[in-house]
Amino acid sequence: MLNDPIPPHVDPRKLADRGVTLEGSLPLSDLERLCDPLSDNLGTVQVKFVFERDERKAVVIHSHLDVEVKMVCQRCLELVTLPIHSESSYAVVKEGANTQSLPKGYDVLELGEDPLDLQALIEEELLLALPIVPAHHPEECQQPAGADEPEPSEDEVTRSNPFSVLAQLKRDPNV
Repeated sequence: MLNDPIPPHVDPRKLADRGVTLEGSLPLSDLERLCDPLSDNLGTVQVKFVFERDERKAVVIHSHLDVEVKMVCQRCLELVTLPIHSESSYAVVKEGANTQSLPKGYDVLELGEDPLDLQALIEEELLLALPIVPAHHPEECQQPAGADEPEPSEDEVTRSNPFSVLAQLKRDPNV
């Protein structure tokens, strides 16, 4: 088990042959695309990669990623700290190889002769794990601005529908 900084590039086939586990941390500021939707780039990503060969001798990578990020809540527009956790299992195959025989439960990771860019893989997984609409839990969220305004009363004058003329034309058989 290696508990050093995560190397930027690795050869997963060699690491799987040795059964290596990489554990470490990566500064959040190193992941530029991930930092774009975030309110700050402070923090570290806790990373664990397990490289092994399965019963079919295929190279398999199991990843576990944990980080806390700060985003803007879309209900109250205040900062919200969200824990992001991602677990994935990859089967490493050569580029253009037939992936039909792979067992279910693995994501396919096509890799040529170049080493695997671990930092890009981490960034992709965390981008996919981000919430589409970041928000506090409803009981924790502040009241949004304008939500405490009273509803219009019944004795207010209702406006006429500008499309009511079209409804009348539709009913007229002469048109």
